[in-house]
Amino acid sequence: MNQVSPTLSQSLLAAARAIAAVENGQSLTETLSETPADLRPSAQALAFYAMRHWGEAIAIRRLLVQREPSSPVVGALIGLSLLLLDVAMQEDRNKLDSMAPVYTPHALVDQSVQATQLQRALINYKGLVNAVLRRFQRECAQIHAAIANDPEARWNHPMWWIRALQKAYPDQWQQLLQTANLHPPLTLRVNVSVTSREMVQDAFNQAGILATPFGDAGLVLQEPRPITSLPGYDQGWWSVQDAGAQLAAPLLGLKPGMRVLDACAAPGGKTAHMLELADVELTALDVDSKRLERVQSNLERLKLMRSGVRLVAESALRSHLWWDGVAFDAVLADVPCTASGIVRRHPDIRWLRRPQDIAQTAKLQRSILDSLWSVVAPGGKLLLVTCSIFPEEGEMQAQAFLQRHAQAQRLPAPGQLLPMQADDTNPAGRDGFFYALFVRRP
Repeated sequence: MNQVSPTLSQSLLAAARAIAAVENGQSLTETLSETPADLRPSAQALAFYAMRHWGEAIAIRRLLVQREPSSPVVGALIGLSLLLLDVAMQEDRNKLDSMAPVYTPHALVDQSVQATQLQRALINYKGLVNAVLRRFQRECAQIHAAIANDPEARWNHPMWWIRALQKAYPDQWQQLLQTANLHPPLTLRVNVSVTSREMVQDAFNQAGILATPFGDAGLVLQEPRPITSLPGYDQGWWSVQDAGAQLAAPLLGLKPGMRVLDACAAPGGKTAHMLELADVELTALDVDSKRLERVQSNLERLKLMRSGVRLVAESALRSHLWWDGVAFDAVLADVPCTASGIVRRHPDIRWLRRPQDIAQTAKLQRSILDSLWSVVAPGGKLLLVTCSIFPEEGEMQAQAFLQRHAQAQRLPAPGQLLPMQADDTNPAGRDGFFYALFVRRP
């Protein structure tokens, strides 16, 4: 059992602020970046756990709180504390999420109440938080019975999301929802332009770090660790990249001297992979100049910033502002999407998205693809990539593209890859991705 930290109340409050921000439409990544450094690790662990179980938290809170508090932070604190109290009261630990933070019920209630005293605007909610948690302790069994048939509480996804997966994947929707709540492994892609997977694995072994190879250049760590502490970080030996994302660059069949465009490039994982595979002339395009700075930072760490690499902060929709008129041999179109395939890594996504987002992103994707197709050379390739599992952002998008462009021919590519749990044959598992590859007929 974890010992109660003297800053548990502070961590609870920091996590509650992050959760409240998600409920207000802000991503966890963004809000946690604003959390004080000493609280960030504990707040992140608590907030991520809550997001994976937030459907249950909402259902329980709805039963116990007759009128939602005017403070979103208090509402989030109550939901988070209810989840943690439920964990604390479980006798069978085997039924729990392996990453569930475990405290004693007494300590959890005490520290949750104390959290309201750390901010002037929350002081008057001390009694409410105490009363709600005490009632849950008394009526836990009845409350669980009352929410047993609530789909959002059971699957911890919004109802519209559940229905969308039921429609698209009638035989697999339950597995997809379950997989979304698993903890992803730490997967790396070895930078084969500066080292080999065998050399990296040897360095890890010497440091007592177990890593299993997969794919052409992948490694999956048995236990996640801070990435900057791993051998070879400063030397640029590897990048963090999901197994599904590592399939993108090889599909383009890159050769030295090719003229390549990586549209929507940030944060630069696929950009780097293409440069590792071949000495190409590459333009990395992204509308967000701040995110493009991250691309440059990654390329510099990997020793890939060289002549022939150009970073451009501009929209893919406005090619007249960045294209020099010379067509590209290969275009990687990792277009914006709902990110529904990567919710195991970003559990807040399911609570940030709205039903209308699918149609809106699909419309944006169409516009971007049509714009990028105009810069593809005859005989050149365009690779459509999304980290989505909604068909509107995948197969339906690819088919509509073919209907709009008579010169496009579809080539073999993986198509829709659903999120996969790790097993003996796939030690890294993978997130959900969609791939469609097109060539422009001469």
